[in-house]
Amino acid sequence: MSETSRGLRPTVDAWEWQLLGSCREADPELFFHPELERGAARQHRDAAALAVCAECPVLRQCRQHVLTHRENYGVWGGLTEDQRDAIWSERTERRKLRRAG
Repeated sequence: MSETSRGLRPTVDAWEWQLLGSCREADPELFFHPELERGAARQHRDAAALAVCAECPVLRQCRQHVLTHRENYGVWGGLTEDQRDAIWSERTERRKLRRAG
């Protein structure tokens, strides 16, 4: 077996969790903001999407996916785009501090 294929899993094993997501029963537009949506409208839509995520049986897998694969748009894993940006920025800053220190 080649060295590169040892860590690979069949695609269905890696993605099957998505079939169990609570978001599959919700309107997809709830999770992705329309162009130029801002302010209260965006906050209300994000809050509704986050409420769906809060009850999701695969929240942990979804969050791991979104943070690993850098999904930039939409609500994923119970995190908004702004929340993920903050997490990624914090991780980058910690890496910089480790390298400097």
